[in-house]
Amino acid sequence: MSSIINELSWRGLIAQSTDLDALRAATDGRAITLYCGFDPTAPSLHLGNLVQILTVRRFQQHGHRPLALVGGATGLIGDPKESGERSLNPTEVVEAWVARIRQQLDRFYDFDGPNAAVAVNNLDWTAGMGVLEFLRDVGKHFSVNRMLDREAVAARLAKDGISYTEFSYQLLQSYDYVELYRRYGCTLQTGGSDQWGNITAGVDLIRRMEGAHAHALTTPLMVKADGTKFGKTESGTVWLDPDLTSPYAFFQFWMNADDRDVPTLLRTFSFRPEAEVNELLAAMAERPQAREAQRALASEMTSLVHGETEKDAAEAAGRALFGQGDLGDLPPTTLAAALVEAPHGEITAEEIVGGSLPAYDELFVRAGLAASKSAARRTIAEGGGYVNNVRVEDPAAQPAIGDLHHGEWLVLRRGKKAFAGVRLTH
Repeated sequence: MSSIINELSWRGLIAQSTDLDALRAATDGRAITLYCGFDPTAPSLHLGNLVQILTVRRFQQHGHRPLALVGGATGLIGDPKESGERSLNPTEVVEAWVARIRQQLDRFYDFDGPNAAVAVNNLDWTAGMGVLEFLRDVGKHFSVNRMLDREAVAARLAKDGISYTEFSYQLLQSYDYVELYRRYGCTLQTGGSDQWGNITAGVDLIRRMEGAHAHALTTPLMVKADGTKFGKTESGTVWLDPDLTSPYAFFQFWMNADDRDVPTLLRTFSFRPEAEVNELLAAMAERPQAREAQRALASEMTSLVHGETEKDAAEAAGRALFGQGDLGDLPPTTLAAALVEAPHGEITAEEIVGGSLPAYDELFVRAGLAASKSAARRTIAEGGGYVNNVRVEDPAAQPAIGDLHHGEWLVLRRGKKAFAGVRLTH
């Protein structure tokens, strides 16, 4: 077994550890059991969760056994946020989200073989525990003074306060670690560095209740070079569910990565070895306009999260929208997903006269590619106007209804890089 600690170190994935030398000794040459928990506070996991998912996946690839915990209990409570109290979701909603997230994790972990992952739900050991039992057996080990020092709790107390419900979250997560230690011999919990207080509280609870030693390991929180939160775009969170973030939009997120962020993104997410990562970074430094590193990352991550077929469709859509492929070959869902992400306008059925749509100059305005009809006419006169990848010659000409791809979309482009869509609404 190669060293997982060495692997995480060169990738910059270690932010905090209770005792890194002891963890290295525990993991080099032998297998341990570890876990990372995911609360169902939304119907899907997102890119922030993917950092943790792939960190655990790396452990499994090095021969260790992961426990894939979905928090059916903690998801009913919610980890405190600095911004304010969470809205409690109905039990049936949380149950549905648990099932969806559990299914998402199937793609990333191997549930067969000698170090097969095990799916666990913390509702299994909390649902039957009485409040007196919990307070006597778990609560007595916690110092309120230490819990008040937690950053999120302190921030809330300085504002509008915090409910006992969210304040008690740390006890629940800590007890999860105890139960996983008892049931599976789990001796490592991983998470983002914002979870350090919760994770080390679990380490301490194992020591107090079981007289045993366990480990904590966190990864750095990711912030983009421009200071904005990683995993967010202008349209919102980048989800792992294709119904919430299309595979095309997911692919483009990586393609549009700032060059300054790419070294961290490659080391954090890619499973390429160090030599290949360095080759991609060298190529990016020599030919940044080629975006070779971004393309490699987009391809690898989209394949991993959505599969090869969706990755191929996303790549084909990117080429076709910029005039390097046949738009007619794109599936309706892929084309629609790509154009919904781009600027787009609409045509109503009432505007179709004699089988013809509005004139090209009007369509360029509606699509947001020109500020006015006169500007659209200048673009077309200069040879920079395209519809369905065909250069437009006459701005007053009208496309036919048959030009709509899948009976719904026209693809407009200004020059080589700016594209948009116009959609027929019924």
